[in-house]
Amino acid sequence: MKEKLGDVARGAAGWYRVKRGKFYALAQYAAPLALLLLLLALRFSGQDWVQLVQHRAFDEMMRLNPRPYQAVPVRVIDIDDESLARLGQWPWPRTTLARVVRRLNELGAASIVFDAVFAEPDRSSPARAAASWPSTPEAERLKAAAARLPDNDEAFAAAMKGAGVVTGFALTGQKNAAMPRMKAAMATAGDDPARYLEEYAGAVVNIPALEKASAGNGNFGFQLEADGVVRRVPLLFKKDGAVLPALSLEALRVAQEVPGFAVKSSGGSGEIGGHTGIVKIKVGDIVIPTDGSGKVWVYFTRYAPQRTVPVWKIFEKDFSPDSIRGNVTFIGTSAAGLKDLRVTPLDPALPGVEVHANLVEQALQGKFLNRPDWAEGVEAAYMLLLGLLLALLLPRFGAMRCAMAGAAGVALALYASWKAFTGYGYLLDPVFPVLSVLAVYMVSSLINYLRSETERRQVRSAFSRYMHPKMVEELAKHPEKLTLGGETREMTILFCDIRGFTTISEQYDAHGLTTVITRFLTPMTDIIMQRMGYIDKYIGDCIMAFWNAPLDDADHAANACESALTMQETLAALNEKWKAEAEAEGRKHLPINIGVGLNSGPCCVGNMGSEQRFNYSVLGDDVNLASRLEGQSKAYGVGIIIGPLTREKAPGFAALELDLIKVKGKTRPVRIFALLGRADM
Repeated sequence: MKEKLGDVARGAAGWYRVKRGKFYALAQYAAPLALLLLLLALRFSGQDWVQLVQHRAFDEMMRLNPRPYQAVPVRVIDIDDESLARLGQWPWPRTTLARVVRRLNELGAASIVFDAVFAEPDRSSPARAAASWPSTPEAERLKAAAARLPDNDEAFAAAMKGAGVVTGFALTGQKNAAMPRMKAAMATAGDDPARYLEEYAGAVVNIPALEKASAGNGNFGFQLEADGVVRRVPLLFKKDGAVLPALSLEALRVAQEVPGFAVKSSGGSGEIGGHTGIVKIKVGDIVIPTDGSGKVWVYFTRYAPQRTVPVWKIFEKDFSPDSIRGNVTFIGTSAAGLKDLRVTPLDPALPGVEVHANLVEQALQGKFLNRPDWAEGVEAAYMLLLGLLLALLLPRFGAMRCAMAGAAGVALALYASWKAFTGYGYLLDPVFPVLSVLAVYMVSSLINYLRSETERRQVRSAFSRYMHPKMVEELAKHPEKLTLGGETREMTILFCDIRGFTTISEQYDAHGLTTVITRFLTPMTDIIMQRMGYIDKYIGDCIMAFWNAPLDDADHAANACESALTMQETLAALNEKWKAEAEAEGRKHLPINIGVGLNSGPCCVGNMGSEQRFNYSVLGDDVNLASRLEGQSKAYGVGIIIGPLTREKAPGFAALELDLIKVKGKTRPVRIFALLGRADM
């Protein structure tokens, strides 16, 4: 009865172990793959936080590498606190603004751009100011006199005519019938750009006299990101189905004295793909790449005081016109009380006019940031490829090796994003590829760890009574080594043997000979192992090693050749050292010389032996040939002989064809080569 119960218990335990093994085998692939697909779904879910994470990464890249300020013909004419103190409180009478326009025109400004809208008549005009006076005889006479004085708006409009002035308007979401006056002609290629633009219901426009007198008219508003930061500025807007330009676009057009601009969208000449939206805008000689909705990523500089000229300075007698002549001049304000401040990736409180100036500067310099149409596809492919690679490799190669692969993948994602940003102005997201690597690695490592611990406990339990503890621990770490079998792969095999070893051994007793062999084998082994080689065995004074197993080594032939040459060079230095030791001890020194044979070809590699004992080794006809070539090195008087495939696989080394020979055990002759040196020989 007890035996039957024991059989049942053992059977149940065995069934449980099998089921548990199958569970881990499935989970170690399924869990990381499921997590990877979840991350991909989140990445393309369109949620605001996903875009916010990306934008924060782009912000950090811009902070690390902002656009360097270079002197280009763009100036901000700043209504700062000092200008308000000198010229009067805001709002200034339009006659004061007329003085500013005339002065900038005299100084040779290419365009004069107002980052403001003049939606109402000037209340300080004489006739309008007089309307609020009391109705007394004296006041009536003054009102009559005031009515004959020039209107401030008319004076402002007169100053604007022919001065290259660009006025601004504001689009709003509140519906009204106001429509900004279009000053520029627009040509299109491809899809109608209006279909890709956000529709605005209302507008705040300039009074007709000023709008008519201006040379350009553009929207000065921004579309803030979800976190309130200005990163992208639209160059085109839409109201009532009509396409309207941005203030910065009009500033460039008027400065170049061109009548309009051209918009290229998907479907235009040379554009491949579906209806992806607006591609670029050409104004004069300047081409500006945009995203599908006509937005431009602003590549900000850090605050540059040399860009700004306070308004009051242009009226100083000693003011030089050189800083204004030929410049696009933006009239805006940095005065704290006027509150025209924006949050940007580089500045938590930047005057709004500086955003326009930065955009025009980068257009003149041709330095743009761009998130190309293919960016999301590349990012998704990288996430999927690297995640799949880790998920498949981790169960096979373990956490430590794959940690290096994962770290390399993370480093590649970060480097590629950084290089794309600094070298080409591309904005590629490094965050989600990094997250996918970390998530897959952590989940797969956890499952692999749990499985490994289970297997180790099983191995310790099974073999702790029959094997040395160190052997048990090795098997616990690598239980897959308990199986016999091999695989065929192309490898390079090395045989190295000491020439005249019998004569050398006669000088020493057993202990002394062991010391000599150890002093020879240790550095030779180091050389091989440092170059991806695997020491198969020591056969007395002979070393057998091979490459491309158990680790893959695409350069196995070259690494083997390098090892052989380094062994010869190291041995020469060792002989000098041993000679000095022999002379100091008063004994004869016999130098050690070696012959090396290298051959490459398909071999069977794996755990070879019997059920009782086996070793990780290699078998095959090309192994035998490598041994024969080592023996031939003495007959041909050279240190290293290599086979034909080794020569073919390592063309960067200096080699000399020796002969066409038929070695023992081979029916066909083979070409053999003496390996003489590296590429510099």
